[in-house]
Amino acid sequence: MQGKVIIFSAPSGAGKSTVVNHLLGIHPEFEFSISATSRAPRGSEKDGVEYYFIDAERFRELIAADAFIEYEEVYEDRFYGTLKSEVERIWSKGNVIIFDVDVKGGVNLKKYFGEAALSVLIVPPDMEVLEKRLRGRGTDSEEAIRERLDKAAWELEFAAGKFDVDLVNDKLEDTFAQAEALVDSFLCV
Repeated sequence: MQGKVIIFSAPSGAGKSTVVNHLLGIHPEFEFSISATSRAPRGSEKDGVEYYFIDAERFRELIAADAFIEYEEVYEDRFYGTLKSEVERIWSKGNVIIFDVDVKGGVNLKKYFGEAALSVLIVPPDMEVLEKRLRGRGTDSEEAIRERLDKAAWELEFAAGKFDVDLVNDKLEDTFAQAEALVDSFLCV
């Protein structure tokens, strides 16, 4: 193993992608780890940019071939995971890997990378704020919002004490500043 990794996890709607994109914009040495998924692309998503889109059958073949650092079947036949080849690709360029993954993925990545990883859990100020953010996206059905909120409650309970830092995303500017300070401190070690 070589290099360092930075892991951002959060329930859906808590703001992890916004924080990760902010950090990518100010740290040219960071490279986003593209996850693999068996779900279909949404909107303008492109294979190899937002995700590596792999059908469920091929995903299972890659699991059997030990091609993943971690993976999870989030919903039936909907897999997400981190390919070993993706980590090797980024480290071969000498870059720091930054992950934007769900909570279980973040816990698994931290276990795998140990002290070479900074793991940060982005949490909403409360569940009402999270619900408002999910509704504000305008992309999910009522059923999907309920499902995401139920999953978020479970993830926050599951994650207790398993991340290096819990970062409350209340005011975005403050969250950015705190994330920058955490990352800068970790990289200086």
